[in-house]
Amino acid sequence: MDTCLPAGRVHLTTEKYKTMYFVYVLKSHVDGRLYKGMTKNIETRIYEHNTGKNKSTRPYKPWILVYSKEFKTREEARKYEKWLKSGIGREFLKSILVP
Repeated sequence: MDTCLPAGRVHLTTEKYKTMYFVYVLKSHVDGRLYKGMTKNIETRIYEHNTGKNKSTRPYKPWILVYSKEFKTREEARKYEKWLKSGIGREFLKSILVP
């Protein structure tokens, strides 16, 4: 593969420019419930939850980030998100999050 690019262009496969995915857990200030999700931009996503753009989380805002983990691929992130939503994943979160 030729890595020479015109001036001002960046090769998208360089490590610095690869897209990362985040699995995150938010906690509601209203009743302490947890919300698990996945995103490419965690700051924007939390902002969306706290400004009411997500219908399912709107009644429980404000939300605070209590856990996140970064992944290189969407598939890895999705698999981990599904695991966190399982019984064993919920138990894991209970064990690491202080009440």
